[in-house]
Amino acid sequence: MSRPDTAGALLRHVRRLVDDGTATAAAGAVIRGPDRAAAAFGHRGRPGGGAPPAGPGTLFALGSLTKTFTTLLLAEMAAAGTVGYDDPIETHLPPGARPRPGSESVTLADLATHSGGLPRLPANLYAKALRNWRGDPYAAYGPADLHRATARLRPRPGPRPVRYSTFGVGLLGHLLAGAARTPYPALLTARVLGPLGLDRTLVPDAADLAADTATGHRRGRPVPHWRFDALAGAGALYSCADDLLSYLGALLEPAGAPGPLAEALAVVRTRHRPGPSGRDDQALGWDLREINGRTLLWHTGGTGGFTSYAAFSPDARTAVAVLANATPTRAQPVLRTARRLFRETTFG
Repeated sequence: MSRPDTAGALLRHVRRLVDDGTATAAAGAVIRGPDRAAAAFGHRGRPGGGAPPAGPGTLFALGSLTKTFTTLLLAEMAAAGTVGYDDPIETHLPPGARPRPGSESVTLADLATHSGGLPRLPANLYAKALRNWRGDPYAAYGPADLHRATARLRPRPGPRPVRYSTFGVGLLGHLLAGAARTPYPALLTARVLGPLGLDRTLVPDAADLAADTATGHRRGRPVPHWRFDALAGAGALYSCADDLLSYLGALLEPAGAPGPLAEALAVVRTRHRPGPSGRDDQALGWDLREINGRTLLWHTGGTGGFTSYAAFSPDARTAVAVLANATPTRAQPVLRTARRLFRETTFG
């Protein structure tokens, strides 16, 4: 059960995204101490087209919020002794995909904290992606392409600055899958999603997308779902308000998780890399900032048709997630709404 103000916060903030036409569907989750609430508003597509109502189990694309699950997978595998944070990436790459001799090693922890010096996207992605940039830009980027990109890397000597990299975390997911000899979706389900009870968080196939998934929109028009192929660890997951409520709850209370996940959930909440002067620090997969004596961690996500946001404060025992089936825009109404909700929940 939740207090009226906890559930009411979702009504005041998240429902507005549907009421003002930003999205046809929006969902959210809020935790404030012992009080929890999850809700969804609107319809999975245009109401006039007969689209069914959205519910707290309706799937939305997470986009880059997927990165927090991939870094949690790293932490779980490190806690279990399957891999090490300081493993050089070449340890988990085939010979032809290793960075050029003479370059300084990049570690798995470097990839998880965006401090490996990798560019935002692989250079060889653009030629394929630009043909379908607004449709499904990552779909044709396979493991052979990723291996060619890593073979051309020449990381600069450390310490390297923090620079956000979809390439880096996508590569991390690929390397973890290789280390476990298990495809990324199955590996994540077995070691993270299943143990946490996140039954509605997945890399979907066509049947999953048809079952109970919101339709993505760009400027009010339906757009295709994105597939991430070799870069799945950077953006391929879909989830719902109910599952994000459980996910954030586990991050707030790590000790309740089974096996190595308890240690992993605690580790990803801690500072691992200082950010540039005046910028946010890096936890494993999360931006981190201290405000008014409280530690805040958050991440955003976006695809061609969806926007997502998740944030939590271990000190305040608060957390917020917001999902919407509208692509990010310059005005960022979804993210502005989510940040207001988090501020109200944490400091209000």
